[in-house]
Amino acid sequence: MTISTRGAGKAPAVLVLEDGRAFRGRAYGAVGETFGEAVFSTGMTGYQETLTDPSYHRQVVVMTAPHVGNTGVNDEDPESKRIWVSGYVVRDPARKPSNWRSRRSLDEELAAQGVVGISGIDTRALTRHLRERGAMRVGIFSGNTLADEGTLLAKVRQAPEMTGADLSAEVATKETYVVPAIGTKKFTVAAIDLGIKGMTPHRMAERGIEVHVLPATATLDEVYAVAPDGVFFSNGPGDPSTADHPVALMQGVLERQTPLFGICFGNQILGRALGFGTYKLKYGHRGINQPVQDRSTGKVEVTAHNHGFAVDAPIDKVSDTAYGRAEVSHVCLNDQVVEGLQLLDRPAFSVQYHPEAAAGPHDAAYLFDRFVSLMEGQRA
Repeated sequence: MTISTRGAGKAPAVLVLEDGRAFRGRAYGAVGETFGEAVFSTGMTGYQETLTDPSYHRQVVVMTAPHVGNTGVNDEDPESKRIWVSGYVVRDPARKPSNWRSRRSLDEELAAQGVVGISGIDTRALTRHLRERGAMRVGIFSGNTLADEGTLLAKVRQAPEMTGADLSAEVATKETYVVPAIGTKKFTVAAIDLGIKGMTPHRMAERGIEVHVLPATATLDEVYAVAPDGVFFSNGPGDPSTADHPVALMQGVLERQTPLFGICFGNQILGRALGFGTYKLKYGHRGINQPVQDRSTGKVEVTAHNHGFAVDAPIDKVSDTAYGRAEVSHVCLNDQVVEGLQLLDRPAFSVQYHPEAAAGPHDAAYLFDRFVSLMEGQRA
């Protein structure tokens, strides 16, 4: 990414996809150029949480909701210390934010953090294009980076692809830190940061869990040095087929039969640890309105998603693995994609979506209680 200037939100801009289609609009946020994987998010709220979710590292997010920025930016809702998206695409940005918690406009925040965006384009047409052709590389250009579309297209096609990208260590903490339990401490959890969101350890802390957040490069000895009652593997960016160290680490946890919970990238890591494959979805699931069925109860949950890869596991039978029997516990009702796994002979499970769900929905919050139940059972 290169930034030529900041805050000049009226400058001409162009978005160029790797298949040659282009959309012209106006600069939004920083002015310059940026590259990433073009993906769309269907959430109608929670844009601040989306922007600061480390799972969006190296992605250019297209918002399907037409009006973005209405509530401005506050200092309470970020999921991490910075914006992680590579670029931002909106149709009708708010002219003036209106919310009692707002401290500045979204345009100002994007510019301050050097995030290149574009506004005033037909995001419905762009979303339909991505649904038909699939997620692909993209560039946004404005200011003195503008050139003829052939030159810009060549730049886009030189950008790295998401397939094969090993990104979790780029977004994870470098040093272990502790989120204390709220109220009486009941358990200790070692959380492997593959791109963790701030709300996740908070949800565990609410349940009396002291959370030790460890780097993605943590060793098995470092995990067990905190004497964990359970181990958690977080969400994160990149291709799970590259995550050999987290897979080996999880297999070590499974061998010790410590209660284990994984979400999003952690679900894909569990899939690989059990011997299943992973694959790239055509355009992924991103938004806070995705229907998932818990197969153990039949209940349908509205859930928050952000993933472009999925686990390739049979949904119609129990599978034998090196760690006992495993089954698919949750499925997406839109396309039957695997949304959760559980072991039947060891205390381990995972889901592909986000039960911490800031800014919502909260249908899946019970999964943290399920994790607590596993730790209670192991202690008993």
